[in-house]
Amino acid sequence: MNHEVAVTGLGVMAPHGGEPDALFQALLQGRSAIQPIFADLPKPAAAATVAFDETRWFTKLQLAGVDRVSQLAVAAADMAMRDAGLAVADADPERVGVFAGCGMGGAAALEAAYRGNGRVSPLTIPAFMPNAPAAHVAMRQGVQGPVLTYSVACASSSAAIAEAAKAVQRGEVDIAIAGGSEALIVPGVVVAWQAMQTLATLQPGEAAGAVRPFATDRSGFALGEGAAFLILESAERARARGARSYATLAGWGLSSDATHLTKPDAPGQARALRTALRQAGLQPRDVGYCNAHGTATRIGDVVERNALADVWGDELDTLRVSSTKALHGHLLGAAGALEALITVLALHQRQLPPNANCREIDADCRLNLVTQDDAAAPSLEAAISNSFAFGGTNSVLLFRRA
Repeated sequence: MNHEVAVTGLGVMAPHGGEPDALFQALLQGRSAIQPIFADLPKPAAAATVAFDETRWFTKLQLAGVDRVSQLAVAAADMAMRDAGLAVADADPERVGVFAGCGMGGAAALEAAYRGNGRVSPLTIPAFMPNAPAAHVAMRQGVQGPVLTYSVACASSSAAIAEAAKAVQRGEVDIAIAGGSEALIVPGVVVAWQAMQTLATLQPGEAAGAVRPFATDRSGFALGEGAAFLILESAERARARGARSYATLAGWGLSSDATHLTKPDAPGQARALRTALRQAGLQPRDVGYCNAHGTATRIGDVVERNALADVWGDELDTLRVSSTKALHGHLLGAAGALEALITVLALHQRQLPPNANCREIDADCRLNLVTQDDAAAPSLEAAISNSFAFGGTNSVLLFRRA
């Protein structure tokens, strides 16, 4: 028996704060969280960081060997469970699972080890291993079922949510804590991304508007940090306990480009889009909004547009599109989870976050982009969230209104 998968809890610790509704309102208003960082670097840099008080979730003793990436995950997962009105004690702990995405693990711990002048903490390894966030969430919540980490670059947490949905759908778990975490805003990582020439160029005072998805003058993305988790359970279980359902996760598609490690491929992305639609039993015209991967890179935005055009065809203009990375930065391994949460809220509230900072759309990126003064979507019934990663992994999540 296949169960319908309901989203019953949302938890976030993001550059716009730790309240889902406040985050969503900030996006609707076009407020950017991207700011200058590390003034002593050779090249100007900007990122979206989280104002996080770890003492709300950890004592000083508990913090030993717990990297920021895990701290953020514990906080977001805890808030998601609270939002769902759940505790692991409400279920068989062996039938609760954690499915987490993390692209690069504990960067702060690794940076501290390199810069420690020979003094390296013996807890460095457990602090920076990519599965540490999932493990800490499991320990905090008392989860005894599957605790799995997916590390496929920018698709990590989207893939984790898809795998969690499969487990719920098949009845393998009763509750899935699904999402991801990333905390990479340290000098060594920023310099490495600058060397790839994928980060947005900026002049003094321009950080907030530096990321311009689909615009003629786009130059790349800004890094972000944070964590987001969704609570997934069967719709039957949610109804039985009188839970609120934000949306249903009706379809998901995973594919591989199998062409190039860093250059995206439109046919590969289109395969993931079609798989998600097919699983949900929907036609392209049934989906009214796409939270695009939209990294504002010269190549990536065109490829994603072409993938959408391939699948939607003559109905492409019926799909409203925005990339919220313009405002919260690119959370890499946690991007899919944060953007899935935003997509769920767009469906739930029937409002769409704008595609910020795009003054003139690139002719090769022609899409029906959401503008700041056109957020209302009163008839929205289904929406997708795209995550397309280095390594060629593509993940698409399709949500329907509850």
